[in-house]
Amino acid sequence: MALNPAAWVGKKIVAWLTAERVSTAQSLCDFDRIRYEIRPCDVLLVEGRSRVSEIIRTVTQSPWSHSALYIGRIHDIDDEELREKVLSFYDGDPNEQLIIEAWLGEGTVVNPLEKYRGDSLRVCRPTGLSRSDAQHVLKFALHHLGFDYDLRQLIDLARFLFPYSVIPRRWRSSLFQHNAGSPTRSVCSSMIAAAFSVVKFPVLPVLEKRNDGTLRMIPRNTRLFTPRDFDYSPYFDIIKCPHLDFSRQPSYRELPWDDDGRICNADGDCYLAPEPAVELAVNLIKTQQVSDDRSIDIDTNGLEEIKTS
Repeated sequence: MALNPAAWVGKKIVAWLTAERVSTAQSLCDFDRIRYEIRPCDVLLVEGRSRVSEIIRTVTQSPWSHSALYIGRIHDIDDEELREKVLSFYDGDPNEQLIIEAWLGEGTVVNPLEKYRGDSLRVCRPTGLSRSDAQHVLKFALHHLGFDYDLRQLIDLARFLFPYSVIPRRWRSSLFQHNAGSPTRSVCSSMIAAAFSVVKFPVLPVLEKRNDGTLRMIPRNTRLFTPRDFDYSPYFDIIKCPHLDFSRQPSYRELPWDDDGRICNADGDCYLAPEPAVELAVNLIKTQQVSDDRSIDIDTNGLEEIKTS
């Protein structure tokens, strides 16, 4: 077989863009809780660690660089034909929790949810989506298995950030032309947005106010959706699963705060705060705690007097 230099270079570039960097920072979410909380058709947002993730974050001005659709376990799919299709793309444990995602260099694939253990994640749940409609959403997404990743669309999104009038005509995006691009290519967020549009579930529709004061929803071009849109959408509930959840503590003051006087700009970028500032903060906290303890004692004594009388 003849070597195609362009294909070889392309593969090298894709490998360089998608190489995951080792993160030294602690993830902000509890992955085991996410595994328990997540439901079929939830959208999983990922703060990726690759070069292409950094590009997408810059393009979209958002911490979320990737989105995936949770499909559950094999037996969560009602349609037998779709179950067989998933099994043709995934040969692992059938009881594994699975997601469908479009990824550069891989196309649209099925992967285990476990892939993102250690990443910062957020779960976006479509509010009130019925089970039957959820199955339709999954069906649309699963029919995209095997599609290529649409790199052109990512470039178009980047172009869309610039004022249209200043872009040379030959560079202008083809996003708004009918049938633009290949129907067998997709990116993560646009494929998921298109799946929800099948059941007329809104993500971020355009709202048009009529002369009589009523509002109408107009479908938004699904090719323009980015991961942050699911986070921003008022029609998705945000499920957060932090490692340290003060709702499970007697008080947020019981969280394991460091008392060495360090202040951090970011993970690994910390410094000691000036002594007066540290002492002032500690004294303020102690004063407030004493005040709270006294108020609790007063309330308790008052209750005791009432009981005695």
